[in-house]
Amino acid sequence: MCILNMEGRKGLTWKYYAKKILYFLRQQNILKNLKEYLQRPTERQSFLEGAVLIDQYCNPLSDICLKSVQAQVDDITDKVRKVLRTKNPRHPSLASKAGEVLVPEVELQRQVLDAMNCVLYEQLKYKGNELDYYNSLNSYIHQVLIRRTGIPISLSVLYLTIARQLGVKLEPVNFPSHFLLRWCQGKEGSTDIFDYTYIDAFGKGKQLTVKECEYLIGHHVTEEFYGVVTSKEVLQRMVGNLLNLGKRESTDQSYQLLRDSLDLYLAMYPDNVQHLMLQARLYFHLGIWPEKVLDILQHIQALDPSQHGAVGYLVQHTLEHIERRKEELGPEVKHRSDEKHKEVCFSIGLIMKHKRYGYNCVIYGWDPACMMGHEWIRNMNVHSLPHGPHQPFYNVLVEDGSCRYAAQENLEYNSEPREIPHPDIGRYFSEFTGVHYLANTELEIRYPEDLELTRATVQKIYSSGKE
Repeated sequence: MCILNMEGRKGLTWKYYAKKILYFLRQQNILKNLKEYLQRPTERQSFLEGAVLIDQYCNPLSDICLKSVQAQVDDITDKVRKVLRTKNPRHPSLASKAGEVLVPEVELQRQVLDAMNCVLYEQLKYKGNELDYYNSLNSYIHQVLIRRTGIPISLSVLYLTIARQLGVKLEPVNFPSHFLLRWCQGKEGSTDIFDYTYIDAFGKGKQLTVKECEYLIGHHVTEEFYGVVTSKEVLQRMVGNLLNLGKRESTDQSYQLLRDSLDLYLAMYPDNVQHLMLQARLYFHLGIWPEKVLDILQHIQALDPSQHGAVGYLVQHTLEHIERRKEELGPEVKHRSDEKHKEVCFSIGLIMKHKRYGYNCVIYGWDPACMMGHEWIRNMNVHSLPHGPHQPFYNVLVEDGSCRYAAQENLEYNSEPREIPHPDIGRYFSEFTGVHYLANTELEIRYPEDLELTRATVQKIYSSGKE
């Protein structure tokens, strides 16, 4: 933490690796808490606490704790009580120990739900996030409370928690494509699906019949999908949503989300062969932790010998990867003085602007010509550029958190250089001087002659002499 609290523009590489270590340590502690949570009796597994644990694991560097989240939920609950008091001053949910005893009458329960809908959807303006449904923030309970929007399951956890604190027992329903809650209108514990009203927390608390539930998703479903599910099954679905989001894109953020959600899923179901195989393939694809890949594959083989074909393939290629790594001589060193690099105009650490897209970025690598494959060159329409692929290309960290590969003719010096808020900035740079970045030791070894050119360029371009 001392390293992370260092002066903002210095020690960037130290901070980068300190965050990595802190990320890992906090996740290990959260996994320990999750396993303890799963070992408790079902009646002691709070849905809200489970949602917080998922949130914490995927955002281990954020300040998220159950106490804070619970306090925000309690604040909403108090607002509901105020509305309820104006409608029925003697309502049992207003008692000091409300929540410990269930409200007995259906009409009194209805008053609670009406007050909840008034506060959540009319006063506080909570709503389902239809416009940005596949944003991972919709699944994190602390973000749901901040942004007042989410997806069906995250809003249902919030809705259910408030209702139970007011003495109304709602239950989670693992309805396909759209998570719901159910509210018993008949004998408690009834197995008749028509004895329940179904609540859509994503749809402003709308109360639905069985037939209306089917209209919601556009097809008929069997009775089993109207049944109540456990807290573990709710967490499984929440993690499954995050897992699917991680599969949607091939970005560093998506890969991290996929890794985190797989960790969570396997903490709940450690012998799930399908997800173990996905984890092994992910690590193999990313080229990380090959020894861990072998451990996972050995576990899969023990669980399901019929997987020997896929396991054998990955074992062979993982062993080859380990051997190649042993034979590597080190990173390629690029000297600007080499004749083949004479067309390279820009250098490591310069803050640039993309002429066409307008984004700000910093250079962390370069090639004398485009080194991407034919498919990438075709998809990116590189041949439409005046100089095509036969010009220097630059690896850049972009202010939106992405990494891009830009043609020299598309880049220009940034007239107002500023820090680039990229999560990997410390992986390549040790300091921001105010007008450019200083390469760290590892990057300087790869581009030993760039620093001198960067300083000369800065001196020439930025006459104010901020350096």
